[in-house]
Amino acid sequence: MNLKIIAPALLIAVAGCSGPKALGGSPDVQVVSGNVLPAPGQADVAQVTRQYLVGPYDKLRIDVFGIPDLRERIVQVDASGRLAFPLAGTIEVAGKSPNEVAELVAAKLRNQYIRDPQVTVNLEQTVSQVVTVDGEVREPGLYPVIGKMTLMRAIATAKGLGEFARQSHVVVFRTVNGQKMAALYDLRAIRQGAYQDPEIYANDIIVVGDSQARRIFKDVIAGSSLITTPLLVLLR
Repeated sequence: MNLKIIAPALLIAVAGCSGPKALGGSPDVQVVSGNVLPAPGQADVAQVTRQYLVGPYDKLRIDVFGIPDLRERIVQVDASGRLAFPLAGTIEVAGKSPNEVAELVAAKLRNQYIRDPQVTVNLEQTVSQVVTVDGEVREPGLYPVIGKMTLMRAIATAKGLGEFARQSHVVVFRTVNGQKMAALYDLRAIRQGAYQDPEIYANDIIVVGDSQARRIFKDVIAGSSLITTPLLVLLR
């Protein structure tokens, strides 16, 4: 596997480091001096949530207020991203939020002479927006990504670390615009505030405490006893 090292966006100082230091002999990844975090701006302080988007095979709970036959109906999205609802017919819903789906259903029902339909749509079950958590966690598996999820939250969702987990060897695999990438994180550094808890997205794969981390990053972390900044690589 060929690797290309990318310098991380945020670099933190290693205790006792007197100047720039290359990790593992790589000139492209350096630890630099910096031990004061800048003050957050207004946008940083405001709570950020990620909107859920419906995907194939998701199950939705659709409720039309005041119409008994259309109350609390469970509808599954098909493989093409469509759902069928009584009186509304077939609707394209993939890539839309539950609120947008509710508006589409209401518009369709309005065309069927239902005056001012009040429609709510809630997520019943998701299989399209999931993250894989594997390795040394108590309950490996697929977990839904609803709202904003971070690495620490994803691991907590899998019931936490296993008995033999190596906190310094946590890898997140992600594909961005067709390019496969991997990032190495140290959970101890996140807990200590050395760098922020990274955000996790649907289709990410998290591997905790696995030897694969050592194989992928061996050239970078050789000779470095403590990872104080995330390390990123491109996978080819």
